[in-house]
Amino acid sequence: MAENNQANAPAQEQDLSEILKVRREKLAALRAEGRDPFQQTRFDVSHHAQDIKDHFDELEGTEVTVGGRLMSKRGMGKVSFCDLQDKSGRIQIYARKDEMDEAEYNRFKKYDIGDIVGVRGEVFRTQRGEMSVRAKEITLLSKSLRPLPEKFHGLQDKELRYRQRYVDLIVNPESKRNFEIRSKFVAFLRRYLDDLGFMEVETPVLSPIAGGANARPFITHHNTLDIDMYMRIATELHLKRLIVGGLERVYEVGRIFRNEGMDTKHNPEFTTCELYQAFTNLDGMMDILEGILAGAAKEILGTYQLQWLGHDIDLTPSWKRVTMADAVKEVTGADFMAIEGDNDAAVALAKSVGVDMDGVDKTWGNALYETFDQKVEETLIQPTFITMYPVEVSPLAKRSPSDPHLTERYEMFVCGCEMGNAFTELNDPMDQYERFKAQVEKRANGDDEAEMMDEDYVMALEYGLPPTGGLGFGIDRCAMMLCGTDSIRDVILFPTMRP
Repeated sequence: MAENNQANAPAQEQDLSEILKVRREKLAALRAEGRDPFQQTRFDVSHHAQDIKDHFDELEGTEVTVGGRLMSKRGMGKVSFCDLQDKSGRIQIYARKDEMDEAEYNRFKKYDIGDIVGVRGEVFRTQRGEMSVRAKEITLLSKSLRPLPEKFHGLQDKELRYRQRYVDLIVNPESKRNFEIRSKFVAFLRRYLDDLGFMEVETPVLSPIAGGANARPFITHHNTLDIDMYMRIATELHLKRLIVGGLERVYEVGRIFRNEGMDTKHNPEFTTCELYQAFTNLDGMMDILEGILAGAAKEILGTYQLQWLGHDIDLTPSWKRVTMADAVKEVTGADFMAIEGDNDAAVALAKSVGVDMDGVDKTWGNALYETFDQKVEETLIQPTFITMYPVEVSPLAKRSPSDPHLTERYEMFVCGCEMGNAFTELNDPMDQYERFKAQVEKRANGDDEAEMMDEDYVMALEYGLPPTGGLGFGIDRCAMMLCGTDSIRDVILFPTMRP
């Protein structure tokens, strides 16, 4: 098969070259006639394809103007049919030689699939019952110099679809649907938070310190200041400064950059929403995330029942809430709370259930977390809040008042994927300083994903941060779930690709 493909390649390239040549010749002929399509500057569209179909009874017999791309052409001498595609879908165009200027009709006959046209005509239904526009005028607005992918096979090569998203959106309706769902989700998210009294804000993308997450940053250089700067890995620390300043409820939908691996769930640049609310805690953040995701599914898709990654998902509110230690005990039988604080016993317990502890600090908290990460996370199919994370893996979360080894933190999982991360925020400046110091030591020992010291943030805490709940979640992964797609590249218009 590979040999046949290689043998066919030169012929395909020759065919393409011939098509490109013919289309450029057509453009040259148009220009010679003084009809350069690229000189067109405006065409007033009165209706879109779906508008006409939705309101056909009231529009039948009236004149409309539509604009879009020719996706097919069928001709029978003096009568031609074509499908015109715009942002809403497709509508049939009916062109008849004796109902148009003859020269204009003859020019239209030479137009190619992919050309962009404007049509003025009357809404009517053909003898076969097809809702259509009977053309009076057809204006070439832009010449397509490259052919669209072949009708039945389309643009199926995944990598080519990501590299040439503009073609993918033209020929693959499911791609367009994905990005419509994503856009509707962001709009719903903003409306939901605005209705709760949150204020949308913007924070710096460039900073002299990379903080707010454990991640490797991208480094750039500011020429005027002659300093290296980091592209943000989170918006957290700036947003919490605003809570100190008294704004009380803030959120940001923003681009994040992490210089890390790429796979079906991770892209080096991605979009998150982070929000912070004064005078609430972890429970308040659980209610908000549940409200956003369940509410978006119901509004956009009309149901709480989804299919994602091969599973049937139920987003009906009142999701399961369970501590990390209880989840680990439920799946593996290992009871870490029975040996709380005993580092050696915890490491031995983790190893006894098949957990790899190599390269991990041998503490009780790390042993609990690694057991959860390696043995439990992938089993969480239905939406589940995992709460009470160890202090060692939660440098910005508040310690539990009832257990100093744990923090008031949750992550929410669906289909084994982390969908949200939230804390009751740490507001003790001295505790925060010590945790930053511990992160700095990790960094000095070679962990380039550990946090940096942010003394200005500690200073902000010294002015007083009220009890605060904070939540962050990835827009891309939420869009993946709502769209039912298994790759983050299917919901990022222009994903990062190898050159």
